[in-house]
Amino acid sequence: MSKAPIVLAVDTPDLSTAIEWVKATQDHISVFKLGLEFFLTFGADGIKAVKDVTDSDIFLDLKLHDIPHTVSGAAKAVAHLAPKFLTVHASGGQAMVKAAVDAMPNTLITGVTILTSLSEQDVQEVGFASNALNSAVSLAKVATSAGAAAIVCSPLEIAAVRSAVGNSAVIITPGVRPAEMVGSDDQQRTMTPEDAIAAGANFVVIGRPITQSWAKGAQAMKERAQEIGSLLI
Repeated sequence: MSKAPIVLAVDTPDLSTAIEWVKATQDHISVFKLGLEFFLTFGADGIKAVKDVTDSDIFLDLKLHDIPHTVSGAAKAVAHLAPKFLTVHASGGQAMVKAAVDAMPNTLITGVTILTSLSEQDVQEVGFASNALNSAVSLAKVATSAGAAAIVCSPLEIAAVRSAVGNSAVIITPGVRPAEMVGSDDQQRTMTPEDAIAAGANFVVIGRPITQSWAKGAQAMKERAQEIGSLLI
């Protein structure tokens, strides 16, 4: 069975629920994203517990951002978990990104550009000289020039980022929503999953559009993952 290019955001404060979500959807999901809250709550044991029940890849979304020495140490501290992807903020600069790349040569270090929760006004207010599109492209160049193998950007920046970094970089985009849900939550720069893939993304990050179906049970969640995934294969 072919798995869809979906990174499922496993955002739950309950480890047993997280494991059940993974079991319910792993036939259709390529990658499971475990974020900062998950890692701080459950630690390495939580990551291992998820890995033990799936052959899908792990996206460790810690968004490291510190001086190069500290980021190197943090990356080495999680290297034994062998995630497929580890995120760092590209705005930390080339030396910082390279420190992570050097510390985890078997993981795809993933440079985060502009958070999809930020509007154009937010981007301006936090001090970026350019708009979200141009800033994301610049940050993608910084990350890939330092050895990052993957980039996170909003759907609206996919085409420009792909043009800037070439075909070898993996582009992962959050801020995707099924057509009926676009504009319904805290994501500002959104697109449908199928449009994001068509624009050049390798993977789309999806959370609530799939996980909220858990209220109806594991089978409902499995069917929802299959339904959305079928649009992308």
